[in-house]
Amino acid sequence: MLPSAALSAVATSSTTGGSRSLLSVSSLAVQDVSAILRLATLLEGEEPVARALRLARRRVALLFYESSTRTRTSFELAAKGLGADTALISSQSSSIEKGESLKDTGITLRALGAECIILRHLSSGAPYLLARATGLPVLNAGDGMHEHPSQALLDLRTMLSALNRPEDTAGETLLAGITVCIVGDILHSRVARSNALLLPRLGAQVILCGPSALLPEVARELGPGIAIERDFDRALKQSQIVMMLRIQKERLAGVHIDLDEYTTRYQLHRERLRAGAPQAVVMHPGPMIRGLEITSEVADGPQSVIAEQVRHGVPIRMALIQRALEPAAGPRKVRAQAGAKKRGGAA
Repeated sequence: MLPSAALSAVATSSTTGGSRSLLSVSSLAVQDVSAILRLATLLEGEEPVARALRLARRRVALLFYESSTRTRTSFELAAKGLGADTALISSQSSSIEKGESLKDTGITLRALGAECIILRHLSSGAPYLLARATGLPVLNAGDGMHEHPSQALLDLRTMLSALNRPEDTAGETLLAGITVCIVGDILHSRVARSNALLLPRLGAQVILCGPSALLPEVARELGPGIAIERDFDRALKQSQIVMMLRIQKERLAGVHIDLDEYTTRYQLHRERLRAGAPQAVVMHPGPMIRGLEITSEVADGPQSVIAEQVRHGVPIRMALIQRALEPAAGPRKVRAQAGAKKRGGAA
């Protein structure tokens, strides 16, 4: 895995599709985040037939080396909602299975007319390699234990909606006064990393909570605004939002976890939530393991916005694909489009 500084340097290279790619949340300025939120809202409210003309006949490739339900489906629906043609390539049903490299697969997709590639890969840093090899805009749909930028953005939109906070607030204060507790397998979670890198820049405090085997002390170095708390009940009492993570058994080689002890200390159940954070918003990026990190009564309860997270994925990913293929749709253009829509509605 490349160091974060090296990854960020590659992300800004003109050979990676420049600002059209989204490889890390660190590459987004605060004003970029605000523009993406506004564009997502604009696209979500647009008449579907008109929206489908935006990227009509443009070609988007979804290249997935790992299994996915939410991310793959929402990216595909997002692209189709903008009128783009999509092609799904998985490692189980392509030349990847025969040993073809990521670079050669990307070059092949470019030769076939792909204009944007959405990549999920088991190796950290893979989207950077693909962007550099192809020169196409690449959207990182999750790379190893590194990052999952679009998930952090849809999580942000879910939080703002649940907290009834306007998206047009100054970016640095979008989450001012809010503490977000992220609980579970932080070590292996690209979702936790992207959220921890993004949310403090928008005014939030982030508490990472979990046992030392799944949350090393070095996590404090992700940046300012991040704290570690081993006691879940104490962390809950400080939080307005709690995000649960599953234990990623597929990445636990060499790590022993006593699941009974883990459940006792870190499971979010009704009694714990009622005692520690009776008003908190409950989130989970999925997939959930009901009965381990969260109980069904909490996952399906009134404080849960887990299904809303999934719903917000489509407009956020529409905005990212539009941004990738139409780089002129920056903050100024988005504001102008939104203003025109309001004027039309008033008429």
